[in-house]
This record gives sequence, structure tokens and C-alpha cells, in this order.
Amino acid sequence: MVLSSSTNPVPTVPLAPMPPTPNVQPHHRLPHDRHKYHSNGSLAQHKAHWVVRDFSQQASVDYDKSLYGLKQAPGAWNQRFTSYISSMGFTVSKSDASLFVYKDRDRVAYLLLYVDDIILMASSRELVQLITARLHSEFTMTDLGDLHHFLGISMMRDSSWLFLSQHQYAVDLLQRAGMSECHLTATPVDARNKLSATTGAPLADPSEYRSLAGALQFLTLTRPALAYAVQQVCLFMHDRRKPHLTLIKCILRYIKGSLSAGLHQGTGPIGQLNAYSNADWVACPDTRRSTSGFCVFLSDNLVSWFSKRQTTVSCSSAKAEYRAVAHVVAECYWLRQLLQELHVSVPLGTIVYCDNVSAVYMTTNPVHHRRTKHIEIDIHFIHEKVALGQVRVLHVPSAHQFTDIMTNGLPIQLFSDFRTSLCIRDPSATTAGGY
Repeated sequence: MVLSSSTNPVPTVPLAPMPPTPNVQPHHRLPHDRHKYHSNGSLAQHKAHWVVRDFSQQASVDYDKSLYGLKQAPGAWNQRFTSYISSMGFTVSKSDASLFVYKDRDRVAYLLLYVDDIILMASSRELVQLITARLHSEFTMTDLGDLHHFLGISMMRDSSWLFLSQHQYAVDLLQRAGMSECHLTATPVDARNKLSATTGAPLADPSEYRSLAGALQFLTLTRPALAYAVQQVCLFMHDRRKPHLTLIKCILRYIKGSLSAGLHQGTGPIGQLNAYSNADWVACPDTRRSTSGFCVFLSDNLVSWFSKRQTTVSCSSAKAEYRAVAHVVAECYWLRQLLQELHVSVPLGTIVYCDNVSAVYMTTNPVHHRRTKHIEIDIHFIHEKVALGQVRVLHVPSAHQFTDIMTNGLPIQLFSDFRTSLCIRDPSATTAGGY
């Protein structure tokens, strides 16, 4: 269920005469992008903030420092909420500061807090009602019912699946970009070209580029197949040029043709953590750095994905691939810690699939030589996990390495096949029976 909370109702403040020697702070009205929605997806309430440039204020002159010792209310609200929820028996997650976990014998509850919005899940309806009543007794809250929309993401579900979609967000983004009636494309990025930071003329108005690139980043929450293309767009935020804007428009044309697509999650017993890692060696034409990518599955469900340019240049493809393996092993370690805090057992070790034979060999070979001296920290980290039986790194043929979608532009047919492997579906496919 979803709750919207605040510490106190906010009354209308009457205007008052200005004092003789005021210290006037610049301010403006800022529309808020986090609207409130009804369970059917219709708009319930617009949100806006009156924003003051608080960095120019002085303690005891422009604000009362005695209010929690803070200039800004969100920090004080978070402290108060955390203190109260802890008194109810919840513990704060070490893996995610916005997650609170309750465990009392066979009764389990999870609470996610985002500013003043709450998602509450529990092992029984009675426990949900009990926790909600306790929260209502302390805070002014609105019960929005079962979870259907949250932060621009819509949820459809039944007893065997959950479908996450950002359909309306994508429609609004196309309207904002003036591309609601654009032509369609089958892939979000050209498989033949690599963008350079120096090619093409600079954009006269870079603000549109920054706005669209930021909006596309949010869309990757339910669109893993966009991760590589959006990562490429964000590399050039500092020096935006016409070919970079062309890529953004290509992504938007792909989105126009796949508006209904979303992330499918099935239900069932918790199985093994499986991961796929890949690297595109010296992919950047300007820095010669490689691009890393990974996908992590819990049972058959995609739970984490990643596409990013590596921070240093790799002297060989094996080193680039090994760095990618180190990234995904670290992610799996964090996921295991999170699952442990959620009281979810994953008894089997993690299997990481990599299509580079040399990188697979280095994970089990304890001998350090000239090929590995530049990645020694990664070598030690992975060897420790392998020795403890927590991780196994196995070879996978390149034809089945669908993490290529996180590191390269792909031909249409290959992109379509790999996209399906990432649990991306249309609602009709989900309601018809999933996979």
C-alpha cells in the first residue's frame, strides 16, 4: 500500500507588513515533478514548492537555528520519522537508508520512504493495518490504497507476476520533446558508429539536451535496453554537439515505437543469483576507455543492470573484461547483503557468466604475473569470493552473452532477441502468461 505523509498540516499564512530593515532573499515558485495520482492513474494533485535561496541565509538572522539545528526541514523530518519507526521495532537497512525492516517471528514488514511518500509491504493484511494505525497516530497521513503508481512508475500485478511500466512518463517526454508524431526506429542506437566528443557543431541551446538526457535516465528504471544508449548520451553533457542530440532523437523514436514495453517480474521460490558481465574494449574513440555492462538475475527476474565507461584505460581486452567481472561481483555482494536484511535466504553461490576465456581463467588462477599486475586489487577481491565458494565465474558463448546490449549498439534482430532476455515485455504478453 502507499501512504503520503507530513508532520503537520500546512496552514495558509496571512501576509504581514515588511519590517523596516528586511534581509530579502531571492525566491521563486518551482513546479514539482512528483504529482499525486489516484489508484486508476488519474491526476489527484499537483505539487509545487516556494523556493528560497537558502545558501545565502545566515543562522539566527534569516532562520531560527533552534529548529532541529537544521536549515532545511527534510532532514529534520527524516530524523523524526526514523526515530519513531525504530521505536515500533523496525530496523534501518545498512544496504539502503530508505528501507526499514520489521521482523517478529513469522511476521515481516518492509517500509520504503521517499521524502514524504511511503510504500508499506507486510506478510499479512492485519500487520499492514496495525502499522498504518500506529503511523496515523503520530503523523498526518493519507492512505492511497494498494500500490498502482509511484514516482511515475505504474504497477500491474496478479498472483503470478508484476509488471512495471513508465508508459505515461514516456508519452509526456515525447510531448515535451515535440516528437509525439515522430517516425519510429527499431533500436535506440546505431550499431555502426561511436560518438566522439569533438565531432559536429556545438548546440546553440544546450538546456534542451540536458533536460532530455536527465529525463531519459529516469526512464531506464523500467527500460534496461535503453541503458547503453542513455549512458552514451550522458557522456557528453559537458560539451553537447549536434550528433549527440541526434542520438537523443533516435532514442525517442525508439521509445515512440515501444511505449507499452515494461519490466516483467515473475513470482515463485527464491532461486540463485546469476549474473552476466561484458566489456567493449577501448570503446571510447576519445579516451580509449572500455565500456562495462552487467545484468543480475534473481531466479528468472532481472533485478539489477549497469552500463558505464570504465574509469581507466585497459591494456588488453582480458583486463577490461575482468574489471567488468569485478563490478558485477561487487553488485552481487551488495544484493546478497540486502536480501539477508530482508530475511530472504539464497543458499547457493552466485554464478557469473563472461565470454572472455582469459578473464575466466584469471578468476581461478592464483599466480600473479605481468598480465594481471595492473588489476591486482580486482584479482584479490574476486579470488576471495571464489575461494569462499560465494562466486563461480563461467564462460558463456558470445552468441548467448545478452549483456552485449549494455555495451554496444546491436543489429535489429540481435537487439530484439537480447531485449526479451532482459524480461522486457508488453502488457499483453504479461497478462497472457508471462514468458
